[in-house]
Amino acid sequence: METNNKAIHIMAGGPRHLIPDVFQGNDQDILWIGVDRGVIYLLDAGIRPDFAVGDFDSISAEEWEKVRSHIQAVNRFKPEKDETDMELAIEWALKHNPDSIKIFGGTGGRSDHFFANAFMLAPYQLKQQTVTFELIDIQNTISIFYPGEYDIEIDNTKKYISFLPLSSEIFGLSLKGFKYPLKDKYVPFGSSLCISNELLQQTGTFSFEKGILMMVRSTD
Repeated sequence: METNNKAIHIMAGGPRHLIPDVFQGNDQDILWIGVDRGVIYLLDAGIRPDFAVGDFDSISAEEWEKVRSHIQAVNRFKPEKDETDMELAIEWALKHNPDSIKIFGGTGGRSDHFFANAFMLAPYQLKQQTVTFELIDIQNTISIFYPGEYDIEIDNTKKYISFLPLSSEIFGLSLKGFKYPLKDKYVPFGSSLCISNELLQQTGTFSFEKGILMMVRSTD
């Protein structure tokens, strides 16, 4: 598929109160994917997803009929499968050559689902380095980075910035333009050194030489 959708949004079935208001003024250029109960969230908001995937074990028979009657492209799987519903959604999204994939409804509720959704960003980001992956809820935006230098802009809605090692070690971490700057710092897995930092100016940079880094942008 060579549709070249610039932005693909995935709506999962996490708690509604953690999902930001992404339904108003829906951009027609956005390709929407519904995952399990997330399909119902989209339909209730007047958005007909381009693709729906899942075992749909969390919806009623009436809701399933609603899905079948409103969406042409639906892949229903048995609950007993190797991939999670989210993995199947991401794999489908990548076939459309997006610039970005934003995941909503993937946090809260069951912790195992949340951790799986957050950690699976790492191998996808490694394989698809031209694609920006983000896991977003009303309070946090999570993304994954591999060695390099990155610019970052201030976001007054999520001003706190934390960096968490996903690998056993981070080598050469430098933060410029931050309230708590660093230079060529070694950060081991499990360290809380880089929690709750802030930008002091409109833009800053962070860089590192080795490892896998998770960035969490948050609001209180």
